[in-house]
Amino acid sequence: MSHAAETLDGWYSLHLFYAVDWASWRLVSELERQTMVTELENKLAELKEAKAQGQGDHVVYNVTGQKADLLLWFLRPEMKTLTQIENELNKLAIADHLIPTYSYVSVVELSNYLAGQSDEDPYENPHIKARLYPELPSTEYICFYPMNKRRNETYNWYMLTMEERKKLMYDHGMIGRKYAGKIKQFITGSVGFDDYEWGVTLFAEDVLQFKKIVYEMRFDETTARYGEFGSFFVGHRLDTDTFQSFFEI
Repeated sequence: MSHAAETLDGWYSLHLFYAVDWASWRLVSELERQTMVTELENKLAELKEAKAQGQGDHVVYNVTGQKADLLLWFLRPEMKTLTQIENELNKLAIADHLIPTYSYVSVVELSNYLAGQSDEDPYENPHIKARLYPELPSTEYICFYPMNKRRNETYNWYMLTMEERKKLMYDHGMIGRKYAGKIKQFITGSVGFDDYEWGVTLFAEDVLQFKKIVYEMRFDETTARYGEFGSFFVGHRLDTDTFQSFFEI
């Protein structure tokens, strides 16, 4: 039996995707639309207080393409808090005009594949803590996709030895290092939480970097033999200046 990788787990994660029902939105008066958007803005501002308290973070992005219009990504210390946030958003008036298209439940994760030997408590390591309980970037673009490690009769990641998996993950990680400063990556584990095993969220100022890193990693053995992917979502940031204009008719 192969040994399971040990993981360090941080904040719980919830990606929420919505499509705007523009047909019903147009039927609402401008004043009502403005009131609903302001209510949503106020709720998001209230939820952002968790960042100042060191209890989580969130970002909002406008998704490109017809899979969704909005992506809201929340991080919190407890999963039940994410459920409360989702319930609060669903009770807002604007929720009548937002159609849920996808969601992803996971937890920020670091594995021991690349970890060195140390007697210190990893949760007290400042570098590790910053990765497990991150402050999310405010880059122009975001990319999210879920993925699995393949397990079939020909290629089964879970039948490899720990040494084999460590070697493959080391080579895989060396490709990612080439994009340091261009892409910020967050891995969230979802085994037992959602339909895939991991979620990958990438941030960048240059959207083309997403294509470059994903394509280059296709040639890495870890991905070529063992990677399976779900849908990709890409979008650009909605901030205070662009949030209102997004909902304008």
